[in-house]
Amino acid sequence: MPLYLQSIGFSVFFIGLLEGVAEAVAGLSKGYFGQWSDRVGRREPFVQWGYGLSALSKPLLAVLATPAWVLLARTLDRLGKGLRTGARDALLSDETTPADRGKVFGFHRSMDTLGAVLGPLAALGWLAAHPGQYRPLFLWAFVPGVVAIGITFALRERRAVPSGRPVVPFWASFRYWRQAPLAYRRVVGGLLAFALFNSSDAFLLLLARQRGLSAPTVIGLYVLYNLTYVLSAWPLGHLADRLGPRRLLVGGLLVFAGVYGGVALAHDLWAFGLLFALYGLYAAATEGVGKAWVSTLCAKPDTGAALGTFAGLSSLVALGASTGAGLLWQYYGPGATFGLAAAVALGVAAYLARVRVVSQAGGSAGPAS
Repeated sequence: MPLYLQSIGFSVFFIGLLEGVAEAVAGLSKGYFGQWSDRVGRREPFVQWGYGLSALSKPLLAVLATPAWVLLARTLDRLGKGLRTGARDALLSDETTPADRGKVFGFHRSMDTLGAVLGPLAALGWLAAHPGQYRPLFLWAFVPGVVAIGITFALRERRAVPSGRPVVPFWASFRYWRQAPLAYRRVVGGLLAFALFNSSDAFLLLLARQRGLSAPTVIGLYVLYNLTYVLSAWPLGHLADRLGPRRLLVGGLLVFAGVYGGVALAHDLWAFGLLFALYGLYAAATEGVGKAWVSTLCAKPDTGAALGTFAGLSSLVALGASTGAGLLWQYYGPGATFGLAAAVALGVAAYLARVRVVSQAGGSAGPAS
């Protein structure tokens, strides 16, 4: 995506703004549709329609290359993500126990990321044979999207108990935050502080390209990142069940700080390869594990709202993160963008290591929970 946008004349700042706006749309919708799924006690329809909208957005990117049209297509894609995320994560949580929640969310992230390996590999093959021909890739991406939608109709969900709460207006969809347990707000607050400085992965790819690596090589680095994620998400989720999600999250943030601190200095392919592999370990140790931890900090009937609010607020702060990263890059260079994010990651890791929380699923309080 970032390479395609650059090829049609988008600046680094506008790419950051586009990604931020798209994530903000996803953010506003995640909390809303998450608490809606709690209200009706259903998850399937939200998952199906959400993946459907995202699949539809792909061929639209190939139709026109104007900024307004690209923004529309990306917004439709992120709206689909917002529609499905809270319900999908609640569906996963409904089918787990506290003892295996990390494994389940880790396995989901692993399988989700496997697609992010196969897709770029296919794109790599296409671009090797047809350099610079990005638009046909978005047409081909519609095919697996349709297959995925078909598979969702095989779901047989265990109906959740309806929350009974009215669905609040779209603009008030994060009202759950005010009624959430203190432990939820403490943990999610720390994760949001980190997300405010964790810009889009597009900036890592743009930096590698700026340092002289070819477009196929940059895509290869992205494949390496996702492949590392695929191979490590499930075992790290299993480790989180044994050691506790807090330790995995803190360790992942420390790895992130090392990667962002190192990437600002990297110039050689081997250095970028090592850093992208470590970046995959960071993602595997935080994304699914974070959701697993958050799902234990809320009452069971509120799982969709809790996870949707967390994911939604994360997407909203991504607007500031990506836009701010683009501005820092433009005026102070990539070193400022990545150095500041590394420093914030260290601070949040220290906070999460000491914050006191009590699990709503019966976990213990204190730094070891």
